[in-house]
Formats: sequence, C-alpha cells, structure tokens
Amino acid sequence: MLEGKTIGVVIPAYNEEYQIEMVIGGIPDFVDRIVLINDHSKDGTSEVVRKLVDAPGNRSAHVIHDVEKPPPRGIYSAAEELIWERNREEIRFFKPSAVYNRTPWQDRLILIDMAKNSGVGAAIARGYKWCKDHGIDCTAVMAGDGQMDPGELESICMPVVRDGVDYVKGNRLKHPSAFAIIPAVRFWGNSILSILTKMASGYWSVSDTQTGYTAISAKALNSIKLYRIYPSYGMPNDMLVRLNIAYCTLREVTVKPVYRVGERSKLRVFKVLFPIGWLLFRSFFKRLWIKYLFRDFHPLFLLYHLGLILLACALPFLVSMLSNALKPGFSTPQQSLIFFIFLTITGLQSLLFAMWMDFQDNERLLK
Repeated sequence: MLEGKTIGVVIPAYNEEYQIEMVIGGIPDFVDRIVLINDHSKDGTSEVVRKLVDAPGNRSAHVIHDVEKPPPRGIYSAAEELIWERNREEIRFFKPSAVYNRTPWQDRLILIDMAKNSGVGAAIARGYKWCKDHGIDCTAVMAGDGQMDPGELESICMPVVRDGVDYVKGNRLKHPSAFAIIPAVRFWGNSILSILTKMASGYWSVSDTQTGYTAISAKALNSIKLYRIYPSYGMPNDMLVRLNIAYCTLREVTVKPVYRVGERSKLRVFKVLFPIGWLLFRSFFKRLWIKYLFRDFHPLFLLYHLGLILLACALPFLVSMLSNALKPGFSTPQQSLIFFIFLTITGLQSLLFAMWMDFQDNERLLK
C-alpha cells in the first residue's frame, strides 16, 4: 500500500518466458496485487508464472474480496443499482479468459490466461477489470518485457495516491537520454503519433503517447467502458481520448527509456502507424460529438467542422489551379483564385480558433 491506498500492477505478457520472472521479481513490496495477463503465449510464459503463483510465498498482506456488495436500496437508488448491475455483468463483453488462482483474494500474484491471443490492449483491459472489481485504488501498467524500471513505479503512482490525479503516464521523450537510446525510427514514429494524439484526445500538452508505463485511479476505471478499449497497440491513444471525454485529469512523469535488457520487441512501427492514425482520426470526431455537442455544447464544435468543410471545398480549386499550371497557355480564372484564397484563409482561421478554444478548455484537466 501507499499512504493507505491499495496498489495493483497489470502486466500484459506474450511470449516472455525469459523475462517475466525478472519483471515480477522487481515489483516493489508496496504493490498489493500483481495481475499478469498471459495473452495466450506460445512459449512457456504461463508455466513460469504458474510456478510463481503456486509458490508458498505468494501471499499478500491485504486480503481483497470482489466488490460485489450491492448499493443500499431506496427510492432514490435506481441509478446506483443500475451501475452496479452493469458492472457485474460486463465481464461477458471482454475476451474469454480464466483466472488460474485458487485463492485470488489472498494471493499477491494473479494469473489470468486469455483463451486466445487478443492483443495488448485487450489484455490490459482485462487486468483493469480485475482491479476494478476488487476495489484497487491505484492500478499501474508495466510491460512484461522488462522495458520499464520498477524503481520508477512509486513516482508513477504517487500523483494518483496523493494528489487525486485520475491518470498518470510516463514520458520517455523528456528524459535527457531519449534521443540517444530510443531507436530513431521509434523516436520519430512516436513523435508523429504524439502530435496526432494531442489533437484527437484534447490533452494538448502530452507527448510520448505510446508509452505503456501508466497509473490510473479507481474513479477513472469506473468512468470508461473498459471492454471497448482498442485491443491492439493503439490502446494508449484510445485511452487518452476516452479519459478526456470522461473529464479525467492527467499528469505526465518523466521516466527513463529502457532498451537492450533482453527484450524482443513485437512492435513494427510502420505496420501500426496507419491503423493508429485512422483510429485517431475517428476518435477526434467522436470526442467532438460526444463532449462538445451531446454532453455540453461548445462553439469549437462548429468552428472545427466549419474549418474542415471550407478546406475541403477549397481542394477542387487547388486541383484546378495545379492542372491549369501544367497546361501551356492556360491560366486560372481570377474568380477561382479569389474563391480558393477566401476558402483557405477562412478555413484555416476557423481551425486555429477551434484549436485555441480546445486547448483552453482542456487545460483544466492537466494537473
């Protein structure tokens, strides 16, 4: 525990039999539950973890039971009863899995085996669900490949525990060694996705959006639908969008980049860049419609859409101008040029005003 708050660590693992014991062994003593999600590994990951689960020393100092007690019934309790019922039944929306432990209420290390490979996002979501159902106050996420220093776990969790921040994420790009240690392709790919995620999520001051070293509060876990989290490598980006829609506060903590510790990376930057880009494009509009139209109208909703529509209308004029420039003796009519300039300038102004309003509105969520 940290300052009287229970701490859980979710570890997604796929084919990490050579690293996983080192990762588990490095988790600090203040962690009450280590929830390892074996994403249907093809190697001996599950066997290694099962031996650790069955070891005599796998006992926690704090007994934790399912949060199954229904809210008190009354004439005004219908909303609480509905939320409790939905939370109890939502497990059927998650990917099939099984808890290996026979006494999970007193075991420190919990093993959940996914029935089939479901992706890192789906594995983390399943770990989140376990921690939410067992009332963990602060849930961190660490990778199963050893690329996160467990010595930094306390600094990741403390803003949640002490300051009531809803979501804390590590930032490797701010570390002095980032440019030298992080492979160039990943560094620039991460930077591009960070820029796109700023716009899509509304958290304009974040960077290193692809880091998986995070901590989340119980309140935030109960604010989003965990089973709808993006199941693959775009999960950190999707989480930021969902948390912003739920008005969750955020803080970044500088962490060191860790490479060359025996990990075998399964991430292919160019393979995930475009799928995550498409996810962010859709998420941007989802955030605008849910947060700034349905829940609480804001002028930036109109300005964003107006700017995009005007720029889209300017495209045919741009194509015509470029086509005329390639034809000898042809010139663009003055009227078309005026329309193009008007649409482009007005569209860009609308977008810039919308982005400024977006930044101002979401600044309150950064703590």
